[in-house]
Amino acid sequence: MPQREDFLRLRQRGLTRREAARDLGIHQNTAAEWDLGIRKTGNGRIYVDGRVVDYKRGVTTFETPAGIAPPGPGKPFASHPGLPALEQVLDGRFLAIGDRETLSEMRAGGASIRKIATALGRSPSTISREIARNSGPDGTYRPYSAHRAAAVRRPRPKASKLSAGGKLRDYVKDKLRVRWSPEQIRNSLVKEFPDDTEMRVSHETIYQALYVQARGGLKREVAAALRTGRTRRKPRRDPEQRTHRFRDPMVNISERPAEVEDRAVPGHWEGDLITGKLNQSAIATLVERTTRYVMLVHLDGNHTADRVRDGLIEAMSTLPAHLRGSLTWDQGAEMATHKAFSMATDMDVYFCDPASPWRRGSNENTNGLLRQYFPKGTDLSVYGPEDLEQVAQELNGRPRKTHNWDTPADRLQGLLLAT
Repeated sequence: MPQREDFLRLRQRGLTRREAARDLGIHQNTAAEWDLGIRKTGNGRIYVDGRVVDYKRGVTTFETPAGIAPPGPGKPFASHPGLPALEQVLDGRFLAIGDRETLSEMRAGGASIRKIATALGRSPSTISREIARNSGPDGTYRPYSAHRAAAVRRPRPKASKLSAGGKLRDYVKDKLRVRWSPEQIRNSLVKEFPDDTEMRVSHETIYQALYVQARGGLKREVAAALRTGRTRRKPRRDPEQRTHRFRDPMVNISERPAEVEDRAVPGHWEGDLITGKLNQSAIATLVERTTRYVMLVHLDGNHTADRVRDGLIEAMSTLPAHLRGSLTWDQGAEMATHKAFSMATDMDVYFCDPASPWRRGSNENTNGLLRQYFPKGTDLSVYGPEDLEQVAQELNGRPRKTHNWDTPADRLQGLLLAT
């Protein structure tokens, strides 16, 4: 079984992290931790600066040599001469110990910052910051002391911006309650508070506040805040493991015009069913490819081909002709009467290849979002048309990254006003 020493040996020979991981057959995340000198424990991680993170207990402590206090503000490990230099292999964008030795020698010889930068292949500002940040109290730049100080500073352990109450945390909590994603929240803060730099938070900080108790802030809201309802991260499922059950000779998606594929022309829709407990109830979902506007079709009683056809015809009849271009669907039995639908709406229907849900990417994503409102295994027949309309309005009122954080409702309204 590959060991850390094997990995470091390959790195010392000049291989990149990705190349070394591939040669040893280890995961990229494992390679990254070995590269950074991180050690795994049963319940957490031990970092090179002495931090010990216990995910099970949700606490962070420091592990330091006997007789040496853990680092604190203004007191990095570099101030303790008894600690060994940190020799872990770093990413190429960081200065290595050899770079710092060269910098120290050239600076002692009177070389200028620009000359040092040229010798190390760095920008002058990088060298200037390195000297300013990691020189000793007397102004002397010592390479090993600077290396230890830089290594301690990298993880930057600090309290989360969401761990304390305030306007920012209240805003994040309010948006999570209406099921906005962390990335939607982050970018909306920039739009709503363009001049208030205190109202800024990265989507990763929000995820950390939800997932990791040690980061704090939003743990109690985690069950309802995210679509998955998970309390910790989970790797994505391999698409090759997904199964699909229906094949039927229909008009294939390969015959769909190019204008539909590149989303240049509005009015082309993607559709599917989300089903309830034991597949006894269902809701038809429709997403417009250009605006990502969502329509939900109430299927009272059943979701047979005839009922789905009538529901889709009723929904599409509410749209102007220029927004009724085509419909792309999965190869499901509920669309057996697709020709009758096409005749009633003058819309072509295209069907995806088996095992190709990504050809209806917008609809697949929307169906995932809808599961937060309509969980799997529940009876969907209890939801009436008014309930579906309220859910659709919430989804259409969320800002989208692909629209530069405009909402689908805004984009659809723009199309309606432009005609």
